[in-house]
Amino acid sequence: MSTIEETVQIAVPVRTAYNQWTQFTVFPRFMAAVRDVEQFKPTLTRWTVGRGPVHREFLVEITEQRPDTVVRWRVLGGRGHGEAAFLSLAPDRTSLTVRVGPGDPLGVTRRVLGASLAHFREFIEGVGEETGAWRHTVRDGHVLPAEAEPSRSHGAHWPHG
Repeated sequence: MSTIEETVQIAVPVRTAYNQWTQFTVFPRFMAAVRDVEQFKPTLTRWTVGRGPVHREFLVEITEQRPDTVVRWRVLGGRGHGEAAFLSLAPDRTSLTVRVGPGDPLGVTRRVLGASLAHFREFIEGVGEETGAWRHTVRDGHVLPAEAEPSRSHGAHWPHG
């Protein structure tokens, strides 16, 4: 099984798209397969996904995060991994590419991912601004001290504790 990749162009600045993507607990609002996301600390979340009576839970660790550039993650105790890469196309236009693996032989992951990114675009373009932001840098699963971050990220906050 291979890595699945989907890209969407969004009519908001890269900072807005990135900031919204860091608000994992909001994902159920635009990702139909995501029932709930609990964030325990900046780099650890528990996801509940599925439809109807069929669902599963898993822990996800953020392994790398660079503001306005990339968020990478891995499923703890599983084989799943992924990344969201952000590219500014213009002052008010962003390209978001999401790669996840492993994919599935029936192509369900690709269809769900494509629909989820379309819904993310509709959500953030409709709102016009992010619902929150967490702009720290993560390397190897560890949050870097604030002084190691770019100066433009001062005043950012993680809204969950």
